[in-house]
Amino acid sequence: MPDATLVDGLRSKYNSLVDDLDERGRRRWAATEAIAIGRGGITAVATATGLSDRTVKNGIAELQSKTPLTSGRQRRPGGGRKPLEPHQTQLVSAIEALVEPSERSDPQSPLRWTCKSLTNLQTELNSQGFQVGRTKISEVLRALGYSLQGNRKTREGCDPLDALDESCITLFPN
Repeated sequence: MPDATLVDGLRSKYNSLVDDLDERGRRRWAATEAIAIGRGGITAVATATGLSDRTVKNGIAELQSKTPLTSGRQRRPGGGRKPLEPHQTQLVSAIEALVEPSERSDPQSPLRWTCKSLTNLQTELNSQGFQVGRTKISEVLRALGYSLQGNRKTREGCDPLDALDESCITLFPN
């Protein structure tokens, strides 16, 4: 366990800098402090900052690397979460298949809508074996030319309080 005064000092430094640092800056600052402390530095910095010890170790490796990151990059090329589409090739067609049967429209208007919420679509897609969240479903619908408009009434003559029902999404072709 690192010395409490050391951890408090590091925490104070970190809290004064954290708002001005991006991901790369936090990682490099933590690595510099850990190297300066020496033995036990990684644990002390991780404890003081709340950063993962893996993050501190990656920062140290980055500082000692012969090939620094190019300016403006937070991670090495290829770092970060990969897009879902290459792994789940049928995702777009599955979303279209779920929206089409419940789609409603007015023949006089380009407006189309469905009473399936993003949460309902997510549940149905997850039951089909897709690992996808509401944000990605929304992105796919936008890419298909839809704009999500929530809290719309689908029945005439309803109580105004029914307008708070979030079960319907109106889809506007762009």
